[in-house]
Amino acid sequence: MRYALIGCGRVSPNHVAAAVDNGLEIVALCDLDAEKAKALKARYDLPDSVRICTDYREMLRDCRPELVAVATYSGTHADIAVDCIEAGCHVIIEKPIALSLADADRIMEAEKRMGVKVSANHQNRFNAAVQQMRSAVRTGRFGKLLYGTTAIRWQRGDDYYQSADWRGTWAQDGGTLMNQCIHAIDLLRWMLGNDAVEVTGVTANAMHPSIEAEDMGFALLRFQNGSVGMIEGSVNTFGGDWEETLTLFGEKGRAKLGGKCVNVVEEWHFADGDDAESRAVVGCGEDPPNVYGFGHKSLYADMLEAIRDDRKPYVSSAAGRRALETVLAIYRSAADGKPVSLPLAGGSTLDFKE
Repeated sequence: MRYALIGCGRVSPNHVAAAVDNGLEIVALCDLDAEKAKALKARYDLPDSVRICTDYREMLRDCRPELVAVATYSGTHADIAVDCIEAGCHVIIEKPIALSLADADRIMEAEKRMGVKVSANHQNRFNAAVQQMRSAVRTGRFGKLLYGTTAIRWQRGDDYYQSADWRGTWAQDGGTLMNQCIHAIDLLRWMLGNDAVEVTGVTANAMHPSIEAEDMGFALLRFQNGSVGMIEGSVNTFGGDWEETLTLFGEKGRAKLGGKCVNVVEEWHFADGDDAESRAVVGCGEDPPNVYGFGHKSLYADMLEAIRDDRKPYVSSAAGRRALETVLAIYRSAADGKPVSLPLAGGSTLDFKE
């Protein structure tokens, strides 16, 4: 399958590696800065036939890819994705899928109209430890789910935000909840049943006065099934990236995932298990070199299978919209100082620019 990548920045090596590992025919790398695309091509020793492009519209016309990954900065995701869809391409969109619900809906409408597949790039769903927990949820081992918590305790210094003028802006990025924490927010909502009905949020900018959005965010989510979710997200953790955790508590079990990107099982206790099972499971997982983990390869493999079998991707565009909606609801609650009901009628990061 003919593949192209749009956006050759920080996360792009994960996409190219996933494309190579899944046997895709890479036809083009596209970035406004051609040198970034050239460096990525050289890093993976891609064939001379791989085009270097600075205009993705020309790339779509001239290279005619069948699958495109959009890994540009967040505020451009929707427009580029819709253009790719309307060119007949299947699309993988880096998180967040968009910065407004209207744009997410525009993507989903184009996806349906053109009959293509769109996947939101929440690759941590494919972590071995996450899949272990998901299996326990699906098979009912927790019994009634009571509550879940997630904590993202990382560090981003001024150099990170100054590396690109879009970072930390309401127009093109949002804050730590939208950028760093949205993977964990997706996992928490997914595990607890997706149907969140109320959000109460608090946000703050404690250490980064040069950016518009938050560097810390906290939220309480109520779900239709009676469970409760708690979110803690910060890029102010002294000493660098520390951990990303996901913990579930049920009437018949508890489990905790940890590591830098929910990549390791740290606790595992169930009424239908025993100490031997706990000892066997705790410590299982992966040891990725960075917070991006290894999930891109599996997400790409699933996307190719979804295209072949004409089914929805494991991480659908609707999943990406739910994660976006959750963050926007936290922002709205924090701005208004009161709980917000879901589903939201609409919303955008631009609502909070002032």
